[in-house]
Amino acid sequence: MTLLGTGIGWRPEIADAVERMPGIDWVEAVAENLCPGHLPESLLRLRERGVTVVPHGVSLGLGDADRPAPERLTALAERAEALGAPLVTEHIAFVRAGGPLTATPRLEAGHLLPVPRTRDALDVLCENVRIAQESLPVPLAVENIAALIAWPGEEMTEGQFLYELADRTGVRLLIDVANLHTNHVNRGEGPAKALAELPLEAIAYVHVAGGFERDGVWHDSHAHPVPRPVLEILTDLTSRVAPPGVLLERDENFPEPAELERELAAIREAVEAGARQRGAQDQGASAPEAAATGTAGESERPAVAGDAARQRLGVTQAALLSALVAGTPVPEGFDRVRLGVQARALAAKRADVVAKLAPELPLILGTGYRAAFVAYAQGHPMRGGYRQDALDFAERLLLGGQLAEGRTRRELRRWWLDRSGPAPRPLSRLGRVGQVGRSLIGR
Repeated sequence: MTLLGTGIGWRPEIADAVERMPGIDWVEAVAENLCPGHLPESLLRLRERGVTVVPHGVSLGLGDADRPAPERLTALAERAEALGAPLVTEHIAFVRAGGPLTATPRLEAGHLLPVPRTRDALDVLCENVRIAQESLPVPLAVENIAALIAWPGEEMTEGQFLYELADRTGVRLLIDVANLHTNHVNRGEGPAKALAELPLEAIAYVHVAGGFERDGVWHDSHAHPVPRPVLEILTDLTSRVAPPGVLLERDENFPEPAELERELAAIREAVEAGARQRGAQDQGASAPEAAATGTAGESERPAVAGDAARQRLGVTQAALLSALVAGTPVPEGFDRVRLGVQARALAAKRADVVAKLAPELPLILGTGYRAAFVAYAQGHPMRGGYRQDALDFAERLLLGGQLAEGRTRRELRRWWLDRSGPAPRPLSRLGRVGQVGRSLIGR
């Protein structure tokens, strides 16, 4: 098992600060944001200094009812090789649903959604993990996610679910203590109970992050300071086992470097406090043994998930995702209020990401951008990634008549026309767009 030490999530916005931070042993970078042939200079310099870089995937969909797409696995493998990474990580989540398996429209969540803790979902997840393990050049570790909603009829606790996953596949675990706190607030699940049920020797490393509470719901924002309860869960974990690595995640609303360094210091203190408790209690051999060797355990469950199990899971996931992103009825057994919170959170995240990828839209629409996009997103599923989402949103505004004639409408029309073709179009060629383009010009 690779010993990593103390790390921080590498993001372009804090790249310079990360390079200057003392005591950084390793960094984690979002895999989908990297191009293997054109790695950021900052990451290359860190690697030259001997700092380990781990690619962290967010879109593989190991919890999807469908098997992982070969092209996504190939892309993840290429990034691992380009970075010389000792392992890669992904999430225990589903991110898309529908399609031929369920004969329903294909839907993208644009977010990590929880899989139901059922035998069907576990069988599918185990096979998807094995497929990924066979396709990747380095070991895989998978992360528990935060959830605003709970599936009805679950058959296992989070700890039991993760234990069986590790036991059956030999996969390593990336334990996010902030997500344990989130699920404690949102779903009433005790973090200590989850830790007691985990195969702790299977832990590859630990995530620590911040969030905020609103109306009794904890939002795992990665944009706020790490709260005391999360650090306490980290101390509890490290009182049970010495994790190979601990990493601070921050994705936006970045503070000054000194504040990040203070958070890292608090994380180190929490780890050291747990280590002292572990030494005093002499619990080194008390953790349950599973997956410590990295090989799959014995199980009576089938090695391959049957098509019937995939279809049953696919139907339930498609119904849930459709309610979240397409405004269809809430499936039976789900908390309608929580589902509404999750739907609004997904729409808000889409608005934020689109604003980063297409910064002209907030400039053109001004303060009305966010409300307009959230209203659009709650009834119009993403159909081709965030860049396409930006184009679809602009097209809907132009065709739907929400914008009166004037400067805003003219600028949005020019923006859409300039980007709706296979390549950006010079304004002098706008007359050659297709029928949709002509209808937009006429509005």
